[in-house]
Parts: sequence; C-alpha cells; structure tokens
Amino acid sequence: MSLPEALSDTSAGSSTKGVRSRDPEQTRRDILDTATHVFAEKGFSGARVDEIAAQTRTTKRMIYYYFGSKEGLYGAVIERAYGRIRDAERSLELGALPAAQAMRRLVEATFNHHHADPSFVRLVAGENIEGGRHVRGIPSIARRNAEVVSTMQRLLDRGVREGSFRPGVDPLDLHLLINGVSFHRVSNRHTLGAIFGRDLRDPEVARMQRNMLVEAVLAYLRPA
Repeated sequence: MSLPEALSDTSAGSSTKGVRSRDPEQTRRDILDTATHVFAEKGFSGARVDEIAAQTRTTKRMIYYYFGSKEGLYGAVIERAYGRIRDAERSLELGALPAAQAMRRLVEATFNHHHADPSFVRLVAGENIEGGRHVRGIPSIARRNAEVVSTMQRLLDRGVREGSFRPGVDPLDLHLLINGVSFHRVSNRHTLGAIFGRDLRDPEVARMQRNMLVEAVLAYLRPA
C-alpha cells in the first residue's frame, strides 16, 4: 500500500477564510474546521470562541446557537476527529483479505492517518492534558472507539484460524502498540528533530518507519 499524497505536515482541520454560504450545514462545517485548527494549536483552555468566530466570519452568538457553549464546540470537534479515523478504518474492507494482509493494511492506515493529520494528534494530546474529561462526557466516542478493538479481535481470531497469527494476543494491547508508534512520532516530532536532527515529516523517513512498524507487528503475531 503506497503512502497517500496527504503524507505531509498538513492538517485536515485548517481554518477557512469565511463561511462560503448561508447553508446551515456548511456554516457548521466551517466552524468545526476552524475550531479544530484553533483547539489543536492552543488547547481547550487557550482557545477563544471570539477568535474562532472571527476566522469563520460569523459571530460568537451563532457558534453558541449551533453548539451551545465552548465546551459543546470542543466536544463536537473531538467527536468528529475520532469519528474520522474510525470511518477510515471501516472503509478498509479488511474482511475481504487474508488476515496478515488485512493487518498490514490496518497498521498502514493508522500510521498514515496520524502522519497526515497532526491536528488529530494535538487534539488527543490536549484532551489528555485536560484529564480526558470531555471524552468521558461524550458516550458516542467510547462506542465508536470500541469498534477498533472489536475489529482487531475479529482479525486476530481469523488469523489464528488461518494459521498466520498466534493465539492469546490482547486486541487492546495490540491497538496500543500500533497507535503508540504512530502517535509518538507525530506528537514528539519537533523535539525528536531538534535532538536527533531527523525530519519525521519527510516522506521517505515516514515510509521507512511505517514499514518497520508493519514488520514489527507481523513478527509479533507470527506463530512460534
């Protein structure tokens, strides 16, 4: 699987230059796009609704009309961010592939998503600074994220039946392994670059590290 063209240090949550129409859904999307960028850059505490309103050429009152409060807007941003990665996983059609090939595709997709969307990484990091209190208040996030563990379990079970995976692997632990590498190299890319002099945004560096992660996961799952 080749890296997508989006394999670059750009954010899916970049701010808009203005609300493009009076359509309510478009206005809501524009607000969410800008709020994603601002919350990712400044965190919940540092972000200001006035700034988000100015960047979308709307009003604070309009934002509150759509989302109720700053907390409501932030919750909607977090919910959409998690939903996007879960939607990307769901679109992979893993059931049509042998287990080992499906696992490779899942690892690659996770790595690619984190690499191409550093705003997602910053949002999750910021929510951890907040103690996860907003995530705990949104039941749909827990439900959606349970999907990846269920997907992982089905994939592991199928791999055992096919003889390509060893039994007894915990799906959540494997999820943490895959996400740990994918997340850390983005969340710490600036300090790692300053210390070691390697640009983790470079597509060739990313491709090498992605392949390393895939091979590490498959080697771990391989039957003894």
